[in-house]
Amino acid sequence: MSAHVIRATELGKCYHLYAQPRDRLKQFFWRGKRNFFRELWALQKLDLLVAPGEVVGIVGRNGSGKSTLLQLICGTLTPTCGEITINGRLAALLELGAGFNPDFTGRENIWMNATIIGLTQQEIGERIESMISFSGIGDFIDQPVKTYSSGMYVRLAFSIAINTAPDILVIDEALSVGDGSFARKSFERIMQLRDMGKTILFCSHSLFQVESLCNRAIWLDRGKLMAEGEVKSVVTAYQSFLDKEYTKEDVTGVSELSAENKPTMSTSDNAMSGHAHLKSVEVTVDGECCSHAIVSSGQSTLSVSVSFVSDPDIPCPTVGVTLHSMDGRVLTSAGTFDDKIVLSRTANGSGLVSLVINKLPLLKGKYMISAFLLCERGIHLYDSALSIATIRVQQRGRLQGYFALAHQWILNDEI
Repeated sequence: MSAHVIRATELGKCYHLYAQPRDRLKQFFWRGKRNFFRELWALQKLDLLVAPGEVVGIVGRNGSGKSTLLQLICGTLTPTCGEITINGRLAALLELGAGFNPDFTGRENIWMNATIIGLTQQEIGERIESMISFSGIGDFIDQPVKTYSSGMYVRLAFSIAINTAPDILVIDEALSVGDGSFARKSFERIMQLRDMGKTILFCSHSLFQVESLCNRAIWLDRGKLMAEGEVKSVVTAYQSFLDKEYTKEDVTGVSELSAENKPTMSTSDNAMSGHAHLKSVEVTVDGECCSHAIVSSGQSTLSVSVSFVSDPDIPCPTVGVTLHSMDGRVLTSAGTFDDKIVLSRTANGSGLVSLVINKLPLLKGKYMISAFLLCERGIHLYDSALSIATIRVQQRGRLQGYFALAHQWILNDEI
């Protein structure tokens, strides 16, 4: 195999933006003698080398060029400049099912899509039954896909892409698709490919997942390569950039919760096959509900009790808790996986765990608590309770910041 499975040299993509439809006609008649458009470079002369077995994360804000890069790699877009070389069979989890013919049956679409990916007729014949079985829609495989539900449509497309024995897997955002057992199965399949040494390109807004999965990362902004290298350093640089650029206008979905808009969780004592969900999250400060303000003293105790239900046939989930500011920035977090805490469950898959933070060091302000239920690896997200509680802290002194850290002063005559 070549030293690199992906090689891009000065790769760029430019779009022509017209102010009004008639300008396109003007451009046609003027034949380049005059331009009636403005240029938008979605990707600007990017150089990229990916070695076999690398798991590369791609981070950046919306409109940074991430999806454009992935589409150029997959061949669904033609570059404006530069060139790209792919060595190996590539499968993409982008717009799943985008190439389906709605009048064809599921089986016919498998043959068509697998052929486009590069499988021979013999290879398709050998794998088609496993594709059908993986999708879980065997009873409907000979029906036109236009009769499928959206979930069936996506499951079939995912099954085709993931069962073609790809050398390179391209994932845009979703680590898994569907719900319940299929979401779990799809996640496990992706992890199997990673553990087998397949090359993976993973594009996501979840910096936690990027850092958990990848060994290298690239950061794009406005089509330009801002940083490339070891995943922790790139994620740290990108997070620092986001903190500087963050404004209240950028915040979406993070607000102080009233009784009317607090998230609701299932009260069911059973979880669907292959799945898990949060049952309750209780947040207290000094044993009392945190609905009232507390005075910063450095002696308060924060407790977050998380109750969950899971399918007993899957490995026991893990739990994570974050404390974040009102503008959405995560100030600190804790996870049972990272702390090597093994949770226990009852026979029906129920579990309860509490995070306790003694001597809470918060300074004045408002803070939000979120809870997460994840797989045994601490990557795949089963359920979440975002901004489930607000902590209001008052302060007598004038100290600034979020935390009061333990410290001491040493006078000169004591040195």
